[in-house]
Amino acid sequence: MSFYQIAGGKSMKLNTILVALFLVSTVLISNASEKLPGPSHGISYPSGWQDWASISVSHRTDNNTLRMILGNAIAVKAARSGQTNPWPDGAILGKVVWKEKQLENWKAAISPEQLVHVEFMFKDSEKYTSTYGWGWARWVGDKQEPFNNGPEVCTACHTPVKDRDWVFTDPAPFPAID
Repeated sequence: MSFYQIAGGKSMKLNTILVALFLVSTVLISNASEKLPGPSHGISYPSGWQDWASISVSHRTDNNTLRMILGNAIAVKAARSGQTNPWPDGAILGKVVWKEKQLENWKAAISPEQLVHVEFMFKDSEKYTSTYGWGWARWVGDKQEPFNNGPEVCTACHTPVKDRDWVFTDPAPFPAID
């Protein structure tokens, strides 16, 4: 006895429904990926970075911004083990930048307010030889508009830390609990 006979002749409808669900899910997935911002300096927007672990934080007093420095698994492992000069190939550092605001109920504290931009450094010694082993990318504002003024803008800013593999961040100490 075939499945068609067991199902009472409904396998054709079941197949049609399964194919339709597959097509709808494919369209939804492709539409979701289309919502990612366009590339910056030829580098694709790194999806899922919002779930990366924290490496450090910083506060720039010259422009009143707060920064959270995140990393992919390779970067976090390097940061927590002190293997950051040089950073290993495959490491991606992300920096989320907000304007600061004073907390209303705690005047001694500041917190993030308006998103300024997110920026990333992609370590690949072979691919990015012309930019010191790093791919540089930035997306600006709430709409995450790609910044495409050239990676020279990034490397010019990072020149003071060229002896630190072009990275300003000092990884924050985390407890080593076994």
